[in-house]
Amino acid sequence: MFDRFFRRSPPSFKLQINSPALSFTASANDSLLQTALNHGLAFPHNCRVGGCGECKCKLVSGQVKELTDKSYLLSADELRQNYILACQSLPRSDVCIEVALRAGVTQHPLVTTRARILSVAPLTHDVVHLRLAPQAPLRYSAGQYAAFAIPDEVAGASARGRSYSFASSPRDEAPSSELDFYIRKVPGGIFTEWLFAQAAPGQMLDLSGPYGDFGLRPGHGPIVCIAGGSGLAPIKAMLEQAIADKQAQRALTLLFGARSQRDLYALDAIDEIRRNWSGRFEFIPILSDEPADSAWPGRRGLIPTNLPAILGTHLADHQAYLCGPPPMIDACVDVLTHHGLARDQIFFDKFLDSSHAACTRQAESVLI
Repeated sequence: MFDRFFRRSPPSFKLQINSPALSFTASANDSLLQTALNHGLAFPHNCRVGGCGECKCKLVSGQVKELTDKSYLLSADELRQNYILACQSLPRSDVCIEVALRAGVTQHPLVTTRARILSVAPLTHDVVHLRLAPQAPLRYSAGQYAAFAIPDEVAGASARGRSYSFASSPRDEAPSSELDFYIRKVPGGIFTEWLFAQAAPGQMLDLSGPYGDFGLRPGHGPIVCIAGGSGLAPIKAMLEQAIADKQAQRALTLLFGARSQRDLYALDAIDEIRRNWSGRFEFIPILSDEPADSAWPGRRGLIPTNLPAILGTHLADHQAYLCGPPPMIDACVDVLTHHGLARDQIFFDKFLDSSHAACTRQAESVLI
């Protein structure tokens, strides 16, 4: 009880990014990435859980507490130069970092709001379409995602929240009055077990966003989009946004990986994108676990093994956008680069469920 009266606010420090002109007050309880996003910086990031490496930056001076092991994401040279993951680093002194901030990226203000469930509609046996009405205005760009807090009434609600990509493009320049998400059920997952079994229209959820900078980049060559499972959500939103922005002239190949025919969904939405895409559009579903005796006329197997036959072996002028499970993305990146696609023209968003959470070993990084 006395704890409540004598509890102190967390200490704060100065975070300097690239130059003294970009200096902010950083709470000891907020990651360096969160501090940068709170102040409206276009700081490169995607997963925010130490799984993608997009937020890596160089620790020039100061001390941070690192929440995860970074060695599996950073190269030996980056480790020698004292690179850290901004999303997994808490300040323990004044800190100076160096990072290449993203140019030309629309930076929407972060919003934390309650949202009312409008509908939870099944798309397959383990994917639902969740539609929400946020109480506060929320702007986002296609490809970004929102972070959900687990409802208080859910057992184990103290667990880390969940993040899901917006499944439709922003409807106009105004804040979105409805938000769409495609969410796959994770067996034993606290949030999705509740969502599939108990969530109903009218219930409230807490969410914040937008996060991430996954999205279509400018270019003139062919586009390859690869989606696995619920990774179709941001890909669909990005293509809808390209049509709305009159940027649908480039040749596009969309590959959608699923286990079987019953796992395919949003086919009507994909067909609408095809009808409105002014350039060449090819949609190829690939099934990895379709019964051998079924009448499925399309491709079978894994996406990476199908890529050379579909795309050819000269990909130097392409751009690729991948979203889905990390093993699928890693294998596809290997194939794409082997056939000439530059690594800086491959963009991805790895979907990590609770079973893929980064390790929680804590360490200290210091550079004075």
